[in-house]
Amino acid sequence: MNHHALALKFHSFSPQYALSLSNFSLQSPNPLQFRVPNVSSSVCLRSRSSAADVSPVRYTDVSSSSIGSLGETGGVVVTEKPIDVATLGNLCVDIVLSVDELPPPSRGERKALMDELSLSPPDKKYWEAGGNCNMAIAAARLGLQCVAIGHVGDEIYGEFLLDVLHEEGIGTVALDGEATNAKDASSFCETLICWVLVDPLQRHGFCSRADFKEEPAFSWITDLSDEVKMAIRQSKVIFCNGYDFDDFSPSFIMSTIDYATKVGTAIFFDPGPRGKSLSKGTPDERRALSRFFRMSDVLLLTSEEAESLTGIKNPVKAGQEILRNGKGTKWVIVKMGPKGSVLVTKSSVSVAPAFKVEVVDTVGCGDSFVAAIALGYIRNMPLVNTLTIANAVGAATAMGCGAGRNVAKRHHVVDLIKASKLNDEESLLKELLAENPETPKVNLLSKGMRKEGSNKQQIEIISMEKVVSELLPELEVGRCCVKASS
Repeated sequence: MNHHALALKFHSFSPQYALSLSNFSLQSPNPLQFRVPNVSSSVCLRSRSSAADVSPVRYTDVSSSSIGSLGETGGVVVTEKPIDVATLGNLCVDIVLSVDELPPPSRGERKALMDELSLSPPDKKYWEAGGNCNMAIAAARLGLQCVAIGHVGDEIYGEFLLDVLHEEGIGTVALDGEATNAKDASSFCETLICWVLVDPLQRHGFCSRADFKEEPAFSWITDLSDEVKMAIRQSKVIFCNGYDFDDFSPSFIMSTIDYATKVGTAIFFDPGPRGKSLSKGTPDERRALSRFFRMSDVLLLTSEEAESLTGIKNPVKAGQEILRNGKGTKWVIVKMGPKGSVLVTKSSVSVAPAFKVEVVDTVGCGDSFVAAIALGYIRNMPLVNTLTIANAVGAATAMGCGAGRNVAKRHHVVDLIKASKLNDEESLLKELLAENPETPKVNLLSKGMRKEGSNKQQIEIISMEKVVSELLPELEVGRCCVKASS
């Protein structure tokens, strides 16, 4: 879960925003047939801290590379692209503090509280990498090559953030621009700080300076630099979420979407809680949000978000409706919390029940989940395997406290998969398929369920034992499953 842009948000927040899919309708795309354009031979990954200097990394020219064939997974694998995942923006430092009560609702009082908190840096033991750092760290721990694209200031918070990313093996590419006035050149060029305030009931309130600025925090960043374009070109996936709108202007975001599409980099988009306000935002915000829904290769939604977007309560039917109205969408993934998750393609539905765990903190679970989805997409895993590892990574994160460096570690994921404790899959399947007679093929992860499909529904039971046997050898040696989907 990302959170730095909300003035005050409680952990139980459930976004409810309505967007008409008719706004997103475009003709069905042709099969993917495009090539990666010529690129120069290097991209410089940087750090501002002398303790975390990253030397320029030389990459092979991929001008002759071709896009792989589109299989059942919908994955597009460009083996010559050396970066697996790039994240766009939303780089911040979380400062987690215990408070007697959450911030007051008054905007002025909250601003005064934040200014008071900001007078002097609190002890570093309260600092943590936040925002898209969560996704990048989780992905790196799964063995993916990651780069974070964003703005980080030249101060102690920026050095801390870059040090954390470097320690996790994550490169950074600067997103900078020309500040237009003295105000922008000072405080608004600094690293974004999110104050995470936790009351005695373990409710969370979040606030940052982005909450008190009418325009995006880094609105003065207007163009994609050559270095940033290089990073996008040489990445298989670029991950974006709704909080990017708090960093960058809608025009900048749309330029990024268009460029990623042009160079064959798959776009992953998770609107998150920010989707509610964006759907009612300025015309430019609504256009950029609409473009994400049309052009993203993979959309990640909660069941509440999927219902709000389509007006359809059933997650499978909602996913199918979104696919019908997307231009380039291959996967729609619906997260259902303790029930599990669903992955909908044009030809199948894959269902994986959640793991049974004792939940300590859900912050960072969604970011960890999408990191594993990126892994499955890039490696062309069987779809149920992709959902299984994503559920496991999300659950392993929920067993800890906080995000950043507290997201799931590989051995925690391995332990969960080995234990194979799943929630009830039979009731989940009945709920999902009760109103979906048109679903041609359903793949269900099951610990022991045995059920034949109906005349109109082909249900393939995929045993947990089979998935475990395929995932564990790869995870335990630090590699990931590359098996093509059947």
